Amino acid sequence: IIILAAGKGTRMYSDVPKVMFPLAGKPLLGHVLQTAAALNAQTTVVYGHGGEQVRAALQGDHIRWVKQEPQLGTGHAVMQALPAVDPQNRVLILYGDVPLIKGSTLTQLAELGQGGLALLTAHLANPQGYGRIIRDGNGAIRAIVEQKDANPEQAQIKEINTGFLAAPAHLLQSWLSRVGNHNAQGEYYLTDVVAEAVADGINVASLQPDELEEVTGINDRLQLAQLERYYQQTLARNLLKTGTSIADPARFDVRGELSVGKDVFIDINVLFLGKVRLGDRVHIGPHVVIRDSDIDHDVEILSHSVIDGARIGAHGRIGPFARLRPQTQLSEQVHIGNFVEIKKSTLDRGSKVNHLSYVGDSVVGKNVNIGAGTITCNYDGANKHQTIIEDEVFVGSCTQLVAPLTLGKGATIGAGSTITQDAPPGELSLARTQQTTIKGWKRPVKKIKS
Repeated sequence: IIILAAGKGTRMYSDVPKVMFPLAGKPLLGHVLQTAAALNAQTTVVYGHGGEQVRAALQGDHIRWVKQEPQLGTGHAVMQALPAVDPQNRVLILYGDVPLIKGSTLTQLAELGQGGLALLTAHLANPQGYGRIIRDGNGAIRAIVEQKDANPEQAQIKEINTGFLAAPAHLLQSWLSRVGNHNAQGEYYLTDVVAEAVADGINVASLQPDELEEVTGINDRLQLAQLERYYQQTLARNLLKTGTSIADPARFDVRGELSVGKDVFIDINVLFLGKVRLGDRVHIGPHVVIRDSDIDHDVEILSHSVIDGARIGAHGRIGPFARLRPQTQLSEQVHIGNFVEIKKSTLDRGSKVNHLSYVGDSVVGKNVNIGAGTITCNYDGANKHQTIIEDEVFVGSCTQLVAPLTLGKGATIGAGSTITQDAPPGELSLARTQQTTIKGWKRPVKKIKS
């Protein structure tokens, strides 16, 4: 497999190489490499603009990298890769900016190109900008003419060249050695190998993709956005067909891998990032972001919650407006309420943090209740310290727990306390100043300006 990925992407108006723009959270070239890897073939990427950045992001053991410099066209790009290819091998040509080509389509194309040349073509209502497939009166392919070199009659042809082709390496090498650059672009066109194959009496076969989106390339940000929405709606349709309820497929996004159990409901504008697993009967409210997390059965996540690198046990309830940060682990029946943040902490079965609190670097036992406005003071300006809250502790509202600290089993912490020493099990601990009333005190009033 040779993947052409050297283009600059001028119409993206960016310093980022075009093949590095993300589709569903993965670089365009990353999608192509993933498809290529599934075909178990040696893969060569021909890179150019932003090359080292591309290599660093997508380096893999199965990838051979070849630099095209200067960029003198697609034919020239393939010529840079062919010297390292066994002449008896078949070659598949792919493109780093055409991300959704299917492995099944490529397998068929490779079989067609076993002894000759096979092209992947498509019919477009508006073929503007694409090379046209020229056939003779018997329907046999004779050549490909690029848009800029087409005469008015050829420009009316609706069948276009997608660029994907398959051929034996030794034939491809021979054809490219005879290709010139006498064209409007002054480049060596890969498409010119068709005329060379015809001149050699080699059969040129063709194949059509199942869907046009398979062969849709990205030239600008509008096309990228359109293909992104197609990709997401395809995922949504597949989930809907297999039993997941999605409130609006047009407002659904997966940028990674999503595994879904039975009878799951996903509301509008939910974003999944990285690797996410949803158990059976999970209910996700609107405007939720979930990254690299595992969510067990019968969990309800209310609106505007952010879950990042967390594990949520069965029958939990999260949000609204909750934030679970990496290394948070919640056991069964844990409730995390509105404007609560949990970071690098474990909460055991049945514990609750329902309002306006922060729990960080903590181990929380079973059936603990942490009142509104409570924070664990886990950072001393240089180091993080742990808070241990044992089973059945009750922490009153507006409490500061200054770590390192242990609250013993069944302890009660009075509201408004700043706790700096371990609290003994089963006892009430308080840390308050005595309330004082100043008689005759007058509230200040605004001065009247003259």
